[in-house]
This record gives sequence, C-alpha cells and structure tokens, in this order.
Amino acid sequence: MDKPKVVLGVSGGIAAYKACELLRRLTESGHDVRVVPTESALHFVGAATWSALSGHPVSTEVWSDVHEVPHVRIGQEADLVVVAPATADMLAKAAHGLADDLLTNTLLTARCPVVLAPAMHTEMWEHPATRENVATLRRRGAVVIEPAVGRLTGVDTGKGRLPEPDEIFEMCRRVLARGAVAPDLAGRHVVVSAGGTREPLDPVRFLGNRSSGKQGYALARTAAARGARVTLIAANAGLPDPAGVDVVPVETAVQLREAVLKAAADADAVVMAAAVADFRPATYAAGKIKKKDGEDPEPITLVRNPDILAEISAERARPGQVVVGFAAETDDVLANGRTKLRRKGCDLLVVNEVGERKTFGSEENEAVVLGADGSETPVPYGPKEALAETVWDLVARRLG
Repeated sequence: MDKPKVVLGVSGGIAAYKACELLRRLTESGHDVRVVPTESALHFVGAATWSALSGHPVSTEVWSDVHEVPHVRIGQEADLVVVAPATADMLAKAAHGLADDLLTNTLLTARCPVVLAPAMHTEMWEHPATRENVATLRRRGAVVIEPAVGRLTGVDTGKGRLPEPDEIFEMCRRVLARGAVAPDLAGRHVVVSAGGTREPLDPVRFLGNRSSGKQGYALARTAAARGARVTLIAANAGLPDPAGVDVVPVETAVQLREAVLKAAADADAVVMAAAVADFRPATYAAGKIKKKDGEDPEPITLVRNPDILAEISAERARPGQVVVGFAAETDDVLANGRTKLRRKGCDLLVVNEVGERKTFGSEENEAVVLGADGSETPVPYGPKEALAETVWDLVARRLG
C-alpha cells in the first residue's frame, strides 16, 4: 500500500525547530512527508536538515523543477497538509488566497484536509485581524489548532506557544483517519470533563477514585480534530495537554462544578466524562490527622457533593445544548444505565462495565451509548478514541 502523503509546511517562527520532531513522528509512523518551508523558515532550520529528515528535496519557490509543476502537484497529491508553525503572516496569506511562494501555492491547490498550528506572540494571536483570518479558515474547513499557553520568546509568557509535536501528531493522525470528511464540529464549542476529583481530608490525604482521565482526553482530542473549540476541565489527570484544547485544571467536585458551569454558558455540547466524587468530608483538618496509640480514629462524616450532570441537564445554558454523561457499572449494566439516564435527564449516557479488561487506566474501552430517545449504540472493545468518535457522531447528529 502507498504511504499516506503528508505535506509539512513550516513558516518563519522560532518554533520551527519543533517541526523537526513532528517530521520524525510522521515519517517513523509510516507517512511519506515532503517539507515545504518558507524562505524565512530557513533562517531557523536549514534546507539540509529538512531534506535529510524527510528524504525529499526541499524548495521554497515555484521556479525549482518547473517541468514537474511543483506549485500544483504537491498540493494535488497530498492526503494532508499541516503547517507548523503557522505564523500570523502565513494565516493572513492563507485566509486571503495569496500565493507568493511554494507553500502558499500548495495551500491553494490542496483539496485534502488542512491543519494549521499557529505560533506567535499573544498580542498577535489576539489581534482582530488574526482572529478574523482564523475564523475565515475554519469556516472554509481548515482545522486551526488553538495555541498553547506557556513560555514564548524572550521573557514573555502567554497564549501563542506551539503545542507539543506529539500532540500535533495525534491531531494529524485523527484528521487523516477521517479522510476527506468535513470537520463536522467546526464552529461549535464543546466542554469535556475528565479525570477524577479528589476531596481533601487533611493536607496530605484525600478521598478519590481511580479514573485516569484517558477517555476524557480522547474525547477532547477527537473533538478538536473534528473542528470544535474545546474546553477540557481536567481533574487530577496528569496527562499532556491535547493540542488545540483549552485546559482548565481542577481538583475537587465543587471546583469542577464551577468550571463546568462557567464553560457551559456558551457551549453547544457538554460531555461529563470525569469521575466525580459523590461525597466529600464534612470537615477539613488543617493539620495532618495523627494516629494515636490504643485509640480508634474519629469517624469521618461525609456530605453530598452537587450532582453536576443532573444540574446542567435540568438547566440548559442555551437552547439545543446536548449533554452527555458517563456511568461505570458492575452489574445489570443496561438496566442501571437506563435508570440513571432518566434520573439525570441527559441526552446520552455512556455506560461501561467495570471489570476484567475494563479497568480504569486502560487504553481501551467498551461501552453502550444510551439515548434519551430510546436508542442503544454498542461500541465494541477497542481504543478509547473509537468510543470518542462514536460519542461525537451521536452528538453531531443531535446538533444538526
């Protein structure tokens, strides 16, 4: 079988060096990658590096090998075009259809999925011109990844950092897997909760659960690859931030509720994949609870945590908002799931059985997605991203 053909565009920003790692991930995973840098990108990483790592010649202009018509052929033959980093200048050229070098010509001739990974200073990313260019590109079907927050050049810190190469690779892999299918969540804002809440007993102890957050992160990555603006409320997950996703870290159920309600105010869909503690200690010990010889410990009184899923289902922040819940069951899975679906009032409930091969922290999952309309969608045992795709298929259908 022919290797998938990927064009890696590199524009002139300091983050160009990170594209070398992205190129390595793409080539080692079986993709045929051709690097098309801009002239300014070569000030950061030279043509010899790109050629050696990709196994293809490198050019920035349309006048090299004219008989092969590279300004047309490269885009026509590509299965995916990814530009990382994409500077403010590159976004502007792509949005307005300018074609003054080989990369911008490639973007105009490509009929395959396009992924753009911006990297620039915060002021440039937030400028109205850039925001309008990004909106235009997304409206046309391009996947424009939200930049990460972190250290920029010099002493500056803020939003505008290129996401990590591993996460951009995961985005590209998911977009490639969908082929020519349009990003059906483009223009949508979705909220995903992930991980497990922790309820502190004292400064060193807490009540928690075994949720790893992997399913929630798979949901966030998949939604971003399908074009959505994603807010991920992450409870003690300890996983790398997905590319293009705004991550809000929380610890307790109360904090998670506050973050979800805030993010859901303008969301088209809310997916509650986090394992939220049902109870929390009534009191918090300011100092470590000591063990006393010959004495039993004081009983711990618990109080109920808010039922976030039921609350956001009953009081939708906007008309047509789709709410999805998760339920882990050990017996009578479907019966208990149906009961919980009615009690919570959500549109969809993902029910999975906890047991052998189905434990927290696994890379795989198996579930049945129950709908308030009486539907049942089984998802066989497999990677968690397969379940994520099914969930978003069902959400997209309800969003119309």
